[in-house]
Amino acid sequence: MQNILYESDIKSLPLLSKGKVRDIYLVENDKLLIITSDRISAFDIILSEPIPGKGVVLKKITDFWLKKLSNIVKNHSTNILPEEVVSLNEVEQVIDRAVVVKKLRPIMIEAVVRGYIIGSGWKEYNLNKSICGIKLPNDLKLADKLSQPIFTPAIKAEVGYHDQNIDFDHFIKIVGEDTANYIKKISLNLYESAYDFAINKGIIIADTKFEFGFDESGNICLMDEVLTPDSSRFWLKSAYKVGINPLSFDKQDIRDWLENSGWNKEVPPPKLPEWLIKKTSSNYNALLSMITN
Repeated sequence: MQNILYESDIKSLPLLSKGKVRDIYLVENDKLLIITSDRISAFDIILSEPIPGKGVVLKKITDFWLKKLSNIVKNHSTNILPEEVVSLNEVEQVIDRAVVVKKLRPIMIEAVVRGYIIGSGWKEYNLNKSICGIKLPNDLKLADKLSQPIFTPAIKAEVGYHDQNIDFDHFIKIVGEDTANYIKKISLNLYESAYDFAINKGIIIADTKFEFGFDESGNICLMDEVLTPDSSRFWLKSAYKVGINPLSFDKQDIRDWLENSGWNKEVPPPKLPEWLIKKTSSNYNALLSMITN
């Protein structure tokens, strides 16, 4: 039976934080142990039911992309195994779902790149024909491919609160012009490189979000999860069609079910049905197989 981890309980290391999905512990003074749980969030709320095996999938997909995209930007990876930094009786909590990474000074902005118009971008577009201040053509349809990917940053919210989309000028005011321009350039490069790879695997990456931080030398490094089904929209290329929500390998099914449930998007969230939990778990594993072979 597949091990399920909703919440870690590591006693041998100091706990720093518990996020929507990840539990973070301090390793020495300059490294972190990040454990990816099977929790799932939607609309910035942590749901009550875990998705079996989800944390393992997210960790393996992130590892894959970090290696593949390491020529574009530095990242937070180390060569330390997580089982080396916890007690023997805690190893089961970290195997296949945890990493030891460099401790960075996080830039509290989500670097969102959109190649297609969907989700919150579609809602914003219908209000003013733009997303994050970027003017778009007036005749776009749901799931249309944009003429070129766009960078649409968001202020990262605390757990339980909603991220806030901002325009690029606001982004500059928060992080400075040089940092803003660099993050925009790198984010677009990462997306385009990943998109070109995935499309040949039969997968469309519709949008994604990256997170960055400064290392001890002031270098900007890629951190946290990368191009996972929690942070991106993955569509089956063969089933893609403009005007509908394409068949996806992410948590869109959960978002759709919640949207139709009458939930007010406040705590507590409704309980997910078992069929939806199983379908989501299957989707995550199918994506891992298609992306990494």
